[in-house]
Amino acid sequence: MGPRTPSPVRILVVDDDPGDVLMIEEALVDSDVEKVIDVVNDGQEAMEFLRREGRHRDARRPDVILLDLNMPRMDGRQVLGAVKQDVDLRTIPIVVLTTSNADTDIVGSYTLQANAYVTKPIDLDDFNDVVHRIDEFFGRVVVLPKRS
Repeated sequence: MGPRTPSPVRILVVDDDPGDVLMIEEALVDSDVEKVIDVVNDGQEAMEFLRREGRHRDARRPDVILLDLNMPRMDGRQVLGAVKQDVDLRTIPIVVLTTSNADTDIVGSYTLQANAYVTKPIDLDDFNDVVHRIDEFFGRVVVLPKRS
C-alpha cells in the first residue's frame, strides 16, 4: 500500500449539477478513505474558494479538485487554465470529471495540465465505482503535495 495521508484528504467538488454532486458525495462518503468534501457550483465560485475571497475567506486549500467542464459563469476549462497558471495553486491535482468524451475536451484538458480526465458513467454502479477509484488513488496511493 502507498503512504497514508496523516490528515483527511480535502476534496473540492466543482459541479453545477445537483444530482451529480449528490452521487459524487455519496460515493466519496461510502469509502473508508478519511476526507473532507467541499462543494462549489460553478467556476467563478471555485476560484473564489481557492483564492479565499468573499464568503470563502476561511476556505481550506483542497488536496485534489474534481472538476466538471460545462458550467455557467466560468466553465471548467477556464478554471483549469486559471489554477494551473497560478503559482500558489498549480500544484493542486485536478481530475476533470465530466460527461463529455469529445476528443477536443480530452486533449484540451490535458493541454491545460489536467492531472486526469474521467468521463462520468451513466450507470449508477459504474459512477460509484469510478468515484471510488479516484478516491482510493488520491486517498491511498498518490503522494500529495503538502498544503501551504
